[in-house]
Amino acid sequence: MSSLSSLPDFDPRDVPLVGVDTGLPAVPAAAQTPAALRRRFAAPPPWTPEIVRERKFIERPPAHAAVLMPIVQRERPTVLLTERTAHLSTHKSQVAFPGGRTDPEDLDAAATALREAQEEVGLDASRVEVLGSLPIYVTGSAFIVTPVVALVQPGFALQPNPHEVADVFEVPLDFLLNPAHHERHVLEWQGLRREWFAMPYQDGARQRYIWGATAAMLRNFYRFMSA
Repeated sequence: MSSLSSLPDFDPRDVPLVGVDTGLPAVPAAAQTPAALRRRFAAPPPWTPEIVRERKFIERPPAHAAVLMPIVQRERPTVLLTERTAHLSTHKSQVAFPGGRTDPEDLDAAATALREAQEEVGLDASRVEVLGSLPIYVTGSAFIVTPVVALVQPGFALQPNPHEVADVFEVPLDFLLNPAHHERHVLEWQGLRREWFAMPYQDGARQRYIWGATAAMLRNFYRFMSA
């Protein structure tokens, strides 16, 4: 266990599954087209994010950050995600959106997200159309994160930063917006209870285990899209 962390090291795959949201409707395919997504962000419906804050598990000053939720405009739209390298100080080896800390020169959350996506995976901002942002999400590691949702033109060439990114991959948007794939997990340790969503995706022979903050922001995106 890290000296800064109030939770032990653990594999989230081993934590008991307490439920799957098979009773909730999936977002219709017609709502996932680029035109439909533009309309949704141009005139957002009334809605409430399901999760806005994790139980704090690292003691350190809060820091503002932004992530890019890049929806690639393929025939079957996908979301581009990264796997973080194993040596990073927080969220090592986890599936994540491209993103990071806000720099003083960043004009807004979108500027942070676009800069970080270029630095982390080499995604050229000229291929990105920002649609808007979701409400902030506060991680247990004290990051105040703004998720920035964007459309991405296919045909890009990525150059992942090997210091931060172990892998880059895509998951179908319709998979992530179907609650039948949203697992609920609970960890109880020394009187501390932590709950999270997981969205395991079988990518050929490899399982992409999406959980924690990334899954929570995707769950909020589902709530936004189904409102």
